[in-house]
Amino acid sequence: MKQYYPGKHALFGLLGAIAVLTIVPVATILPAYAVDDIEGADAPDLTAVQAKIAVKDYKGALADLRDLAQDNQQADVYNLLGFTLRKTGDFTTALTYYNKALELKPDHKAAREYLGELYVETGDMARANEQLASLQKLCPAGCEELEDLHKAIDTKVTK
Repeated sequence: MKQYYPGKHALFGLLGAIAVLTIVPVATILPAYAVDDIEGADAPDLTAVQAKIAVKDYKGALADLRDLAQDNQQADVYNLLGFTLRKTGDFTTALTYYNKALELKPDHKAAREYLGELYVETGDMARANEQLASLQKLCPAGCEELEDLHKAIDTKVTK
């Protein structure tokens, strides 16, 4: 005759309840991570633009970026617009786009670096150093953007 062990079924029930109570909160939390990364989820593909910038085709990159900016209000697009405009000599408009990038994403390291470089190129060393200080806060252990801006400032100071 088979014996009934209520403890065995109770144990499986308890384990099942623990599993449900563990999985459900995790499952409800996970979608929030995707929502937090809005730029990453629907960011335009900037590969072609970056390729043009790499070969110093700033006018070609600028045309592509202006088209992208009409449909995408994103820090990366505005930052690259500022970069290409600076490289073509339009410092005033470049400044506008760097500021737009930083309005959307104040901790955008590349925008801080490039804005600092714009200030170096226009001789505003006080503002260049402000961007350097911002990068030092964003990159306490160091980062490429911090190093690049530091070099640009040092080069200008030693000239």
